[in-house]
Amino acid sequence: MGLIQAALVAGGNVLADQWREYFYCPSLTNDVLLTKGEKKEGKGSNKKGSENVISNGSIIAVNEGQCAVLVDQGQITEICAEAGEFVYDTSAEPSVFYGDLGENIVNSFKEFAKRVGFGGSTPKDQRVYFFNTKEIIGNKYGTVNPVPFRVVDTNIGLDLDASIKCHGEYSYKIVDPILFYKNICGNVEGEYRKDKLDSQLKSELLTALQPAFAKISAMGIRYSQLPAHTTEIADALNEVLSDKWTKVYGIKISSFGVSSVVASEEDEKTIKELQRAGALRNPNMAAATIASAQAQAMQDAAKNTATGPMMAFAGMNMAAQAGGMNASQLFNMGAQAQNAAPAPAAAPASDAWTCSCGATSSGNFCSNCGKPRPALNWTCSCGAVNTGNFCSNCGTPRPAN
Repeated sequence: MGLIQAALVAGGNVLADQWREYFYCPSLTNDVLLTKGEKKEGKGSNKKGSENVISNGSIIAVNEGQCAVLVDQGQITEICAEAGEFVYDTSAEPSVFYGDLGENIVNSFKEFAKRVGFGGSTPKDQRVYFFNTKEIIGNKYGTVNPVPFRVVDTNIGLDLDASIKCHGEYSYKIVDPILFYKNICGNVEGEYRKDKLDSQLKSELLTALQPAFAKISAMGIRYSQLPAHTTEIADALNEVLSDKWTKVYGIKISSFGVSSVVASEEDEKTIKELQRAGALRNPNMAAATIASAQAQAMQDAAKNTATGPMMAFAGMNMAAQAGGMNASQLFNMGAQAQNAAPAPAAAPASDAWTCSCGATSSGNFCSNCGKPRPALNWTCSCGAVNTGNFCSNCGTPRPAN
């Protein structure tokens, strides 16, 4: 390419890049996390401008749920997370249609000289990206292998590790577009979709479930109650994943849903047996269980036609004599436990009075010094009836008893 031809190409490109441009994002679906901004083109619009060049004074339209980030020469220079019109007035590409005309003409000639050295093309790369800051919903998860969950029941002293499986959906959102751009997507040509990130997020989420469940179980929440405590689970997951997701990826879990959670049959059976055994520590509960079993045994013995009811009842009596406690003994133990409970403190009598010696009595005479109980009402020498220590009519003090 000759020098004259390079100068002609450079001059044409500089003139074409003088026009201010309008960038927008048509739409961001739930599957798109980031997309490159588009130039609005219409009848008579500039179609000869350089690719990836944003003239000074260009307008960028930002919709609700979006964040615009401008990248100049590979470096983030501007960010706008507020919906509305954003004017890019710090671009390195001058425009005679925005700002000081004389200064922009001088800068345009400087740009022309620079482009001649590059064969007429521009030595710039400027882009605008739109980030989806809405909640990214519908992300499914499921535990293929059982996850340990500590089951704690302070009522019966139960503390064991059970293996549970759960599945459901969660949502997340981009809270720091700069971190997401630098550490995840980088300089993309078109769109960055969530399916490129789903596998990594799901793997890290399932890894974080175990310490998150440990925090939940420490709060005394049983695994069967997990669907009712999804907010606590989301907070626990964010706490576990904050060092990676929030501080590196720039994303955060918004909500966490549990569709179902089940324990293994063996663990389920063990927990129920221990809970049943723990309930029988109460003598009254144990007595009621034995009484119910004896009643059922009597009904079964009455229906026994093979050995006869008499032999069946004789077997029941032998079993009762060979056993330890019977129902009546357990009921007595329960009654003794209730009677042994400390009785509530008796409330002071409503007619109690305090003598001048300091003793509190309820009768007509002091139990300590024998003084009579002072009368509630007394009559002053002026004829007025009073209840206090001074006459309400003349002020005479109440006479001593």
